[in-house]
Amino acid sequence: MKLPFLGFILDFAYNYMWFLQILAVLFLIRLIYWVINRGNNEKLEMEDAWWGPGRKPSTPEDESIRPFKVETSEEEIKDLHQRIDMTRFTPPLEDSRFHYGFNSNYLKKVVSYWRNQFDWRKQVEILNKYPHFKTKIEGLDIHFIHVKPSKPPSGHKVKPLLMVHGWPGSFYEFYKIIPLLTDPESHGLNYNQIFEVICPSIPGYGFSDAPHKQGFTSVAAAQIFCKLMNRLGFQEFFIQGGDWGSLICTNIAQMAPSQVKGIHVNMCFIDSGTFSIFLSLLMGRWFPWLFGFQERDLQLLYPAKKIFNSVFRESGYMHIQATKPDTVGCALNNCPVGLAAYILEKFSTWTNDEYRNLEDGGLEKKYTLDDLLTNVMIYWVTASIIPSQRFYKENLGQGIGAHKHSKIKVFVPSALAAFPFELLHCPESWARKKFPNLCSYTHLPQGGHFAAFEEPLLLAEDIQKFIGRIKGK
Repeated sequence: MKLPFLGFILDFAYNYMWFLQILAVLFLIRLIYWVINRGNNEKLEMEDAWWGPGRKPSTPEDESIRPFKVETSEEEIKDLHQRIDMTRFTPPLEDSRFHYGFNSNYLKKVVSYWRNQFDWRKQVEILNKYPHFKTKIEGLDIHFIHVKPSKPPSGHKVKPLLMVHGWPGSFYEFYKIIPLLTDPESHGLNYNQIFEVICPSIPGYGFSDAPHKQGFTSVAAAQIFCKLMNRLGFQEFFIQGGDWGSLICTNIAQMAPSQVKGIHVNMCFIDSGTFSIFLSLLMGRWFPWLFGFQERDLQLLYPAKKIFNSVFRESGYMHIQATKPDTVGCALNNCPVGLAAYILEKFSTWTNDEYRNLEDGGLEKKYTLDDLLTNVMIYWVTASIIPSQRFYKENLGQGIGAHKHSKIKVFVPSALAAFPFELLHCPESWARKKFPNLCSYTHLPQGGHFAAFEEPLLLAEDIQKFIGRIKGK
């Protein structure tokens, strides 16, 4: 009676040996990855740096914090209008919508509004509604806004929160979320979590000085922002970011783990374990349990062809900026309409890649032209498009995963807000490779890459939830 059963087992093993071999190989790969990474408790070290012109002076750096005000002039506006009036438009291909980039028929509408209705002076007043400051760090004037609660409630500790933007955004991205964090009660949010918010401009962006030397990476920016928070007197603080801001905040947590009490990101840079991630993407549709994929992950990741097509379609700008940023930057720095098309096209497809099927790119579905053009104007009046693009070459010019920080994990309490239209969805299992102490992972119902700008309430609620969780409230 036992021989037929034994024969069945042998027959099954023979016919399905390939399947068992695949499972054995996958298990071995995961075991090797765990062994290699289990003891990686290294952190980034603070270093002495100088990014100003020439050699570092022998005299101590002025560490004063100076009030700053955004200003404009009649000459500045006149020059802008003259350049807009000289624009040459090329008709779009029939029914091309946003598939070839920014549709020039809709661009004419945006430019007409910019030239005839947009009030930059009014927007400057809006920019100045929050307190602006500058301070010199490592040879650069660093710009930031610092917003405190107007009436902090008694019995509740105000928590410092550093929020860092990315490209092609600016500190202005946070203007709608700031009141939700500094005055949550008035907006129906958790009254127990009150923040004072610090939003700096990355060096080379907006009103922060651009580095004068090569090699200014996300780690260099992280070190400057660590020094900024120390200069402001914060021994402990929270950090939040998306796009480059996510990577900079990750580096801050790697550099100052004892000071960072929590990191919240809405985009996750997984710059190590590339083979493991590729393998999970390749096999995860058939073995989701093996890679920790949830049903929502499968919906956002597959078919995998969709991911690869999206990466190919949306990454051309990255290759240019990671290799020869100054060339295209020269054109953008001299043509405001070209600059607007280059920047605003990202606010279309990065908000929702399906918007490329619309004649107007869906830009006004989530944003107003005043908000979009204010962000463009920050790049224009500061001539910061070229140094902002150089940030790609400094970080990616040596290849993905080439920097030391890519091999270092983040052990402080962490959170990821996964918006469904982010450029690349990051499953919780992927995020834990970088953030072992992931305390909060949230699938948001809507929203894309520019979370604070597009969905400030959803992002604020997720920040509140995360910090309330790690504070035990």
